[in-house]
Amino acid sequence: MRYIEPHAHMVSRTTDDYLAMVTAGCKAVCEPAFWAGFDRSSAHGFYDYFCQLTDYEPKRAAKFGLPHFSWLCINPKEAEDLKLADEVIALIPEFLGRDNVLGIGEIGLNKNSRNEMTVLEKHVNLAAENDQLILVHTPHLEDKFKGTKLIVDMIKSDSRIDPGKVLIDHVEEHTAKYVMDAGFWGGLTLYPESKCTSARAIDILESCEAERLWMNSACDWGVSVPLAVPYAAQEMRRRGYDDETIDKVFFKNPVKFLSQCANFTVRG
Repeated sequence: MRYIEPHAHMVSRTTDDYLAMVTAGCKAVCEPAFWAGFDRSSAHGFYDYFCQLTDYEPKRAAKFGLPHFSWLCINPKEAEDLKLADEVIALIPEFLGRDNVLGIGEIGLNKNSRNEMTVLEKHVNLAAENDQLILVHTPHLEDKFKGTKLIVDMIKSDSRIDPGKVLIDHVEEHTAKYVMDAGFWGGLTLYPESKCTSARAIDILESCEAERLWMNSACDWGVSVPLAVPYAAQEMRRRGYDDETIDKVFFKNPVKFLSQCANFTVRG
């Protein structure tokens, strides 16, 4: 099979993971800016991180024949410090012209705080001013629906933003339809211990509008599986789905969304 890995934090992964993904049929990997596992102390750390995402990591992936794309932001986990957030957001325009950048992400909410909302609004404004795609992180567990509603309402209130150019990630059973009904794309994240198992993800896919859903591993330094996307494809195959349907979900859907950015190109 062929597939896109639309959300993976490859700076935390080994070269063995790149090789395994390519061997499994991965045609492109997309890496959103994220928390480093600790709070960075200054904007200088983010500058180096953005260089890593737009220069070093694409070269590392290219050694395995895998196109690498990135998203840029300050993640909501570090958004409580408004001064730091402003300094980091001010760095981003310098990087938007780099040829592997897809847009602004993964922005969103972590604890649904006032400061996180302020930083989210600033990111959305940056995306609107520069006509960028947006990738949104939704909070976990009991705060997910509340946070998802806050995000949807905030982005919908900005008339400059086309919902079709926004993907709201980590949707689950109680948020997927809400996101779809608002006109956004949704991401199903496949984790072994939280978010969605393959079986749950396919159940959600069967109950929602599959035209605007993708699946991703969001693999990072924690408990996660870089091959979660092809594993989910095997679950679809086990349920009797044909190759054409599987190809649509795991390759054509993400390509359709990502191709709204001129930087995104992929060979089937």
